[in-house]
Amino acid sequence: MTRLWARRVGGERETNGLISQWFGALLQVDLSQFENLGAIPLTVMAILLGFSLLSFTVIFAKLGGFRRAKSGNEKFLRAFRKSNRLDAVAAAAEQFRGAPLVTVFDFGYSEVCRQVAARTKVTNLIALERTLQLGISEEISRLERSMNWLATTAAVSPFIGLFGTVLGIIDAFHGLNQAGSVSMRAVAPGISQALWATALGLGAAIPAAIAYNYFGNSLKEMGQKLEDFSLEFLNLTERNFEGL
Repeated sequence: MTRLWARRVGGERETNGLISQWFGALLQVDLSQFENLGAIPLTVMAILLGFSLLSFTVIFAKLGGFRRAKSGNEKFLRAFRKSNRLDAVAAAAEQFRGAPLVTVFDFGYSEVCRQVAARTKVTNLIALERTLQLGISEEISRLERSMNWLATTAAVSPFIGLFGTVLGIIDAFHGLNQAGSVSMRAVAPGISQALWATALGLGAAIPAAIAYNYFGNSLKEMGQKLEDFSLEFLNLTERNFEGL
């Protein structure tokens, strides 16, 4: 046990050391090299920073949203499976507002109530299935909101960065031609500034691409759970009403 604890502490210290080195490298970046940037490179970098900030905002919002949805689904599903009547589930559902399963249940329960009010029993299972599918589609659309921003950031940011780099290199060689110098020292600062645009583009695109794929997989899992719940809802409806 002591050895395991020592290994864990050692691993944490090593990880903290790597993080400290990474932040140290960031702090050692010479910001003075950006003082003489032109309007176009500055605009490109500002656009990329905007893409990065907005994508991270979406990422953190989605992480919280999916976490809350998963937790709410688990709690509601436990309550649903403990109950034998739809009206009892409807009363309990008020405690779990915000869970995707509750929305699907509300769609299905509303359709059941309409059919029962018209003919005192559920007579049209196909209409009930369609209504449940509408609830599933609404929840998937809600969870997909802002995902297009991550896809756009992942696809466009590298090209914007490359555009800024190309313009920066062109500007650097143009200045070299005007100065009449052929030394690498004369052109190196301009190329260095230009390459920062590519770095910022990749820095915005990589997290967005990873998050988009992660959330896409989470959406598939959520959609499957909603589909499975619709089958459980139909089973409970059959047990509650006759004439199906």
